[in-house]
Amino acid sequence: MIKDTTGRNATPETAKLIDTTIEAIRNRKGCRIVNINFSGMETAPARNFIICQGNSTSQVAAIADNIREEVREKLGLKPFNYDGYRNSQWIVIDYGTIMVHVFLPDIRKFYNLEDLWSDAAQSELPDED
Repeated sequence: MIKDTTGRNATPETAKLIDTTIEAIRNRKGCRIVNINFSGMETAPARNFIICQGNSTSQVAAIADNIREEVREKLGLKPFNYDGYRNSQWIVIDYGTIMVHVFLPDIRKFYNLEDLWSDAAQSELPDED
């Protein structure tokens, strides 16, 4: 087994998807990246949530677009679904094993997914300058 960004075991496919997603976020200057690992939780909606934010609706859309493009190019995967492009305040991308949430800061604070899922293992990834 390969360790994912939380240090927990992940399948090679999930680990690659997480790493590719985080790289795509960072390539568009997304920040405050958090990985929530739901392994061991039977009622979880996915194995992982990747949460990040952009500073404008344009940046939120650009981050989400880049995630979809890089995952498709590098891993050959398309999301099962995605939503939120209409106002680009919160875009969610569903890859089945992981769900990616790209927020504006105020919207992220309002929905506070990190506290909602506080019983799951969480790791904050450092911002790249």
